[in-house]
Parts: sequence; C-alpha cells; structure tokens
Amino acid sequence: MNIPENLLYSSDHEWVRIEDGKAVIGITDYAQDALGDVVFVDLPDIGGIVNSGQTITEVESTKSVSDIYAPITGTIIEVNHDLVDAPELLNEDPYGDGWICAIELSDNSSTDLLSPQQYGELIES
Repeated sequence: MNIPENLLYSSDHEWVRIEDGKAVIGITDYAQDALGDVVFVDLPDIGGIVNSGQTITEVESTKSVSDIYAPITGTIIEVNHDLVDAPELLNEDPYGDGWICAIELSDNSSTDLLSPQQYGELIES
C-alpha cells in the first residue's frame, strides 16, 4: 500500500497536504482499493464551512457509495472539477490528480491527523 511520507492521514482514510494555509484533501490508496472502480464523485460546494469529521461528499464505485469526511475544520475554497468527467482519477492517482478539494484552515482547526507511520499501523490492524 502506498503511504506517502509528506502527507497526514485521517482514521477515515483521507489524506491531507497542508500548504500555504490550506489543506488539499483526497482519499488514500487503501480507500480507493477498498472502494473498487470509482464511477462518480459528488463534489462539495465551494464556500461550504465544514467541521472535522463531517461528511463533505460522496463517492460512488462499482461496489458501493461511500461518504468522504472532512479531516479538518475550515471553508472549502477549491474543488477538483476534473473528477466530474474522470472519476477514475481517484483510482489511478489518489495522491496527485485525484485530489478532491482544498479547505482553507480555520483559526480553530485542530489536527487530529495521523502520521504516515501511524496510518500504516492503522491499516495493518
């Protein structure tokens, strides 16, 4: 399983890359593998305020429909429109072109995120 060292992770299998006061979010390699072939991504609304642990979107695969949760608190400032026409990017490049959205961190945004090592231990158990 691919677990990049430069990212943080949620126990719900989302990854977070914090850069310039925002957090880019996607699903992990483990999550996309468990989902199977992704056929639809319901993108969140730009401007939406989200709290850590709140459902921000849904992903539909050939196996099921799964909720995607906000790993941090803030405001959604960008979404990956490429996923509308190419939802398979979540399977093909979950840590790159398959990102889902970016959230501007709020002042009270706490990070209960896992290190790559902690996330690796989580998925092994």
